Amino acid sequence: MLIVTAAYQAASSLLGEHAKVLSSHNAADEQTGAAGDVEICLTSDDKVRTVYEMKQKPVTIWDINRGIEKLTNLPAVNNYIFITTDLIDPAVQEYAVGVYQRTGGIEFAILDCIGFVRHYLHLFHRHRTAFLDAYQALVLSEPDSAVSFALKQAFLALRQAATPVTE
Repeated sequence: MLIVTAAYQAASSLLGEHAKVLSSHNAADEQTGAAGDVEICLTSDDKVRTVYEMKQKPVTIWDINRGIEKLTNLPAVNNYIFITTDLIDPAVQEYAVGVYQRTGGIEFAILDCIGFVRHYLHLFHRHRTAFLDAYQALVLSEPDSAVSFALKQAFLALRQAATPVTE
């Protein structure tokens, strides 16, 4: 969630889109009223246009169908994107592609987390420092229950090692 939010924060002015304020990710979407983990709006309005759903497990056909159900009250959504840290089943990927016709033009996609970051950094390589700054701020502001202290330390160590020393 933090990676996607940081990516949109860093490229918001270029994309003409922004991430809505993150809801509690320890609560179900039904409790927060969110359609997914990260909701993206155009800068000109607050209608949700893209929804990101993060999974630390394989995405299933049930997950896709649940996403379709969530969108019944959000007519402006154009994209529902799952980002997973697990393997992507080709049959589920194919099912997601087929949903476009059934939903009247809502694109469903499944991406792997590292692939998303790699693609983002390729497209917006000139803005990688803004991305890292935004991600760092989000990571450090999270309570230890969401992002462990050890992970925060590891990120900062990597960040320090990757940042050139200027004199």
